[in-house]
Amino acid sequence: MGLDNPIHLAFLLIMLLLVFGAKRLPEMGRSLGSGMRGFKDAIGGESPPPALEQPAAPFAAVEAPQQAQAPASRHT
Repeated sequence: MGLDNPIHLAFLLIMLLLVFGAKRLPEMGRSLGSGMRGFKDAIGGESPPPALEQPAAPFAAVEAPQQAQAPASRHT
């Protein structure tokens, strides 16, 4: 009564497909895989990927728009 029988695996896959739908299954697989990878890295003490080690780029300074100055009117 284990999952070593192909019929049991097929039944389980059909049930998962019916419960979660075809669009949700790949997303769940990616999420499970990344979680397992993160857990393995945390247990093994490996450093994070190089992309995560780099500090974030500073935000560019946003300048406020300058108000247009009206030419000074001359009263004579």
